[in-house]
Amino acid sequence: MLLHSILLFMGTIIAFWVSAICGGGASLLLIPILNLILPGSVVPFSLTVGTFAGSASRIAVFRKHIKWPIFLWFVPFSIPAVVLGAWLIKFVNPDYLQLIVAFFLILNLPELFRSGKIAENGKYPKFLLIILGFFAGFVSGITGAIGLLFNRFYLKYGLSKEEIIATRAANEIVLHFIKLIIYITIGLYSKTALWLGLTIAAATVISSYTVKYILPYLSEALFRKIGYGAMVSAGMILMAGTVEKIIARDKISVSRISRNHETESVISWRNTDFVIEFAFDDGFEVERPVQPEELPALLKQNYYHLEEHYDRIHLEKVFTVTQKPEYEFYCYKKGQLEKFTYTDENR
Repeated sequence: MLLHSILLFMGTIIAFWVSAICGGGASLLLIPILNLILPGSVVPFSLTVGTFAGSASRIAVFRKHIKWPIFLWFVPFSIPAVVLGAWLIKFVNPDYLQLIVAFFLILNLPELFRSGKIAENGKYPKFLLIILGFFAGFVSGITGAIGLLFNRFYLKYGLSKEEIIATRAANEIVLHFIKLIIYITIGLYSKTALWLGLTIAAATVISSYTVKYILPYLSEALFRKIGYGAMVSAGMILMAGTVEKIIARDKISVSRISRNHETESVISWRNTDFVIEFAFDDGFEVERPVQPEELPALLKQNYYHLEEHYDRIHLEKVFTVTQKPEYEFYCYKKGQLEKFTYTDENR
């Protein structure tokens, strides 16, 4: 644990230096590291302890650059959303939301190849600030990080690099404080998560007070390019780590089998097999094995009747793009197969 803490401390300082230069994102960069040490349900708590300290220290350093009009519209509507997101951790696997976050981060890739000055709106409609605040709170409540997902908003608003750092910190510190209360209240924390969170906190304070000596050497254009580059990089890192974790936990695998003179692709997920088929005459189909008790009432009668005449029966539910779901009965007797197809309307 001591070695993990030392590595996390050094990595956090570097991550938050990069984060400050990019306008944010250290939390998203740290999620894959914490996933290796902590259960997914307490990672948000550990991150929030560290990022709360980081936001507080950035406010102390860059408080003169805070854009209060953004704060006053952004924060009030993010508060109920962060409560909802934190509550949903008990019911929703945060890994799948992290996957969605990673996807949206990677969508910023085209911005890296655009030449010329980025258009600056200088002002957003107030209703858009409300929407952004709500989604920022919701994502932060589940993952423990807002990070680079909303960095594009700050860049497009026309803020300077100091204003982006200061305004983001002001917006996020309120959310971090609320999240800490919620996580502790519902028991989503541990001693190890607290220790690692305090390690992150110490590193964020050091990075916040030293980064002000780095910013003067960066132009606004370079700052923005680095920001978009960090979004794409963080998205790729987050997606790779999250996909690997989901595959291992949910036992996801893809295989190909030959059956009835046909080759099928089989996707296994949580001990359930999904068979994918494509034929020019039938189109695209997805098949899922089902148990007799999952059949509609009328088809159960068919099943029990056929069961008296066959050695075994394999059941599949077939989904197609254009037709209603069908049920296929693969009936075996003395090594011979007979197939029956039914819909809900079949008697």
